[in-house]
Amino acid sequence: MAITLTINGRAMSVDAPDDVPLLWVLRDELGMTGTKFGCGVAACGACTVHIDGEAVRSCQIALADVWGAVTTIEGLGTPEAPHALQEAWVRHQVAQCGYCQSGQIMQAAALLAEIPQPSDEDIDTAMSGNLCRCGTYGRIRAAIHDAAGAMQEG
Repeated sequence: MAITLTINGRAMSVDAPDDVPLLWVLRDELGMTGTKFGCGVAACGACTVHIDGEAVRSCQIALADVWGAVTTIEGLGTPEAPHALQEAWVRHQVAQCGYCQSGQIMQAAALLAEIPQPSDEDIDTAMSGNLCRCGTYGRIRAAIHDAAGAMQEG
């Protein structure tokens, strides 16, 4: 049975079992490969997306349990108008291997929506469930502060 979801502002119909994880619907059914598979148990954060603005691990959300509009990294900004976090990520050269970065950015976007001017402690707490094997945590924190400032300026 087809299920219609709102993803990145567009209604999309998918024909998949109710219990398939949202991650696999996004990647395999809809071709949105920016959301990454990392661990499959919600421990690494690579698969982070937003549902109604809340950062969630898409590997653990069944298709039938999606409760609102989904935003993926593909919907956060555009090449013509990147999100302030995407611009800050580039300025601070955050990505090394880059694998975790979409999940990191999506988690950071949820943080900035909740706390527009986060402290280091706020950032560390919010980002603690997102792992970076390359260890770019200092650059991630700097980029979040940078984006927060840019967002406040308009």
